[in-house]
Amino acid sequence: MHKLTENLSELGTGCSLPISLEVIGERWCFMILRASFNGVRHFEDFLSEIGIARNILANRLTRLVEAGIMSRRPCDHDKRKVEYRLTDKGADLLAVIVAIRQWGEKWETGVRSNPVLADAKDRQPISQITIRAHDDRILGLEDLCWIDEAELESHARDDSKGASDRGDMVVRHLKEIGEPSAA
Repeated sequence: MHKLTENLSELGTGCSLPISLEVIGERWCFMILRASFNGVRHFEDFLSEIGIARNILANRLTRLVEAGIMSRRPCDHDKRKVEYRLTDKGADLLAVIVAIRQWGEKWETGVRSNPVLADAKDRQPISQITIRAHDDRILGLEDLCWIDEAELESHARDDSKGASDRGDMVVRHLKEIGEPSAA
């Protein structure tokens, strides 16, 4: 039996993590995204708000536009100016930005950032970003495992026929990865 872990040698051919990091996995891209979520839209405003060099900003904005994370278009009120806006693909990065911010508050600064991100409906701070199961349970490292996709598909077909036992699936628990083996 082969070890069930992510194929770490796939650096861009089929793994979504390296491909995603190639687009956004760099400090200035995150700072531009954060500024965008704060309403910054114009090149000069990005420069002044985040303190980035002009050439680096131009490069990162181009990369984010080419990746479909941001759009570049003439301003409605002044066609000589250009504005950058998050696309739906870019807006989907909000949870990533919030999770990294929350991690930094917990492990790096030890202080909640100000202003506090809150629910617009009841004006209460948002909860910690979590990993959730299909039934909405909060999951931790001890609750997660790797399962081969082919085996999941096989069991999904069996489930459609009324068989729903998944206890026989070959899994590798994340909590066991990195622990000394019993052998």
